[in-house]
Amino acid sequence: MKKDRPLILISNDDGIFAKGIASLVDFVRDLGEIVVVAPSFPQSGMGHAITIHEHIRLDKSTLIPGVEAYECSGTPVDCVKLAKHFILKDRKPALVLSGINHGSNSSVSVIYSGTMSAAIEGAMEGIPSIGFSLCDYDHNADFEHCREIVRKIVSRSLDGPFPDHTALNVNFPMAKTGLKGIRICRQARARWQEEFENRKDPRGRDYFWLSGNFTNLDHGSDTDEAALSEGFVSVVPCHFDLTSYQSIPEVEKMLL
Repeated sequence: MKKDRPLILISNDDGIFAKGIASLVDFVRDLGEIVVVAPSFPQSGMGHAITIHEHIRLDKSTLIPGVEAYECSGTPVDCVKLAKHFILKDRKPALVLSGINHGSNSSVSVIYSGTMSAAIEGAMEGIPSIGFSLCDYDHNADFEHCREIVRKIVSRSLDGPFPDHTALNVNFPMAKTGLKGIRICRQARARWQEEFENRKDPRGRDYFWLSGNFTNLDHGSDTDEAALSEGFVSVVPCHFDLTSYQSIPEVEKMLL
């Protein structure tokens, strides 16, 4: 009797039109039954936002041939929620994949990332989940050098055991001469030094444009930033529990 193919749900935050999600589907389409639910327009930087003050539209899409695909007017997290509760109904995915993102989601960027929030939503539902990102913001970026390692990570994640309620944050460097391998890392302590540029619209009204520079404050050799800088793929296990457990005694002493 033929074994059922594992169900793999794929989403992203760059939108269903993005080259990254088409590449991800291409890399893993033979590893399971693929269902795609992705935003109908770019949703980068949305974090774990959900739509609560307006309606959400969901339409079938033919943009990714050979798989069941939908475009959603909501956020990446909306996509995963709608997939679970409406499209898939009683069918639980074996894996949730998000990406491949056009741009890095290493270090503190994981907090803002719609790509990783889709993966973390999967983890919250008890589904093994992985977010993939490439450190290249070009909308026409070449993802081909990611193929082998994406397939390795997905295959081994399907075989398990996968850590409970965990999402893997996988970042690829822009290595055109070959990747050096995979490193399991911690998230680097880094931050964005934001600047808000004050501009004027044609009517003379003020508006603001966010820019800034990424600053790595962490010089440890075991971080995602260190791995990427040395040509390795970084893999950081992430959890949605934001409790600072080591701080509990200190806060008890301060407040109780």
